[in-house]
Amino acid sequence: MLDRIHLIDTHFQAVPEAIAVFCIPHDQGALLIETGPSTVTDTVTKRLDAMGLVPSDVTDVLVTHIHLDHAGAAGWWAEQGATVHVHEVGAPHLADPSKLMKSASRIYGDDMDRLWGEMRPVPTAQLNALADGDTVTVGDVTLEALDTPGHAYHHHAYLLDGIAFTGDVAGVRLPGSMHMSPPLAPPEIDLDAWRASIDRLRARELTHIAPTHFGLFTDAEDHLDRLADRLDAVEAFTKELMTSDPTDNEIETAVTDWLRSEAEADGVEGPLWTRYETANPSWMAAMGLKRFWQKHRADA
Repeated sequence: MLDRIHLIDTHFQAVPEAIAVFCIPHDQGALLIETGPSTVTDTVTKRLDAMGLVPSDVTDVLVTHIHLDHAGAAGWWAEQGATVHVHEVGAPHLADPSKLMKSASRIYGDDMDRLWGEMRPVPTAQLNALADGDTVTVGDVTLEALDTPGHAYHHHAYLLDGIAFTGDVAGVRLPGSMHMSPPLAPPEIDLDAWRASIDRLRARELTHIAPTHFGLFTDAEDHLDRLADRLDAVEAFTKELMTSDPTDNEIETAVTDWLRSEAEADGVEGPLWTRYETANPSWMAAMGLKRFWQKHRADA
């Protein structure tokens, strides 16, 4: 099965290796795991064309969660005829993305169109809401949905023959680097749930990890161990920072400076840092960690 997986680099914002879409041909066409935002559909369709596929050949799309960098083009693919599979909690937001887009607009403001473009609704007849353990069989390919909250509570990893397509729950790791960058964007960061999700993935004895940001890695066990260590470091840093009762500006400065220093310690500099920042902006982590602390730790 491994040789049938095509990793499509969407070149999001003209940056290589920031957002992946995975394509798996099957005997009835092809399926996609993730869509990227609607701003990358031209790139994805060109890559499919190079494989001898047109958009209408895509029978099914599986998204790990509904954030715009993962599912923003789901409605467009539904218009081409695809069935869209998504976590049962996220399904209503793909049927009616207005609340999701309004929330994102508060964060991205005037950059919304440039970054994400339009998010079109998925007709309910083409939505398949998945619960933990549900399977999706398309042609001769069967994937299992594994509930993996932590980055988002409406998050699935998809398992296929020892390969885990992990969305954001296995962190951000770019080719050519061992640096592990947990995506900590608000509003649903839960480090306790995230650790439990890592344990669920470990229990499946995986051979490969395929994070949307970005690639297909062969060191699954080591990858998950290093991610768990990063989450522990994040929590320790957050505790030290937040117990000093900082202002919002102080939080943003401290978090972005710390994340940059941690990346530099792993050799991430120059263009590689730019790629990491495109895939996982450090400024968003400040808001995510503040909310995590207030929701899960402040009264502990």
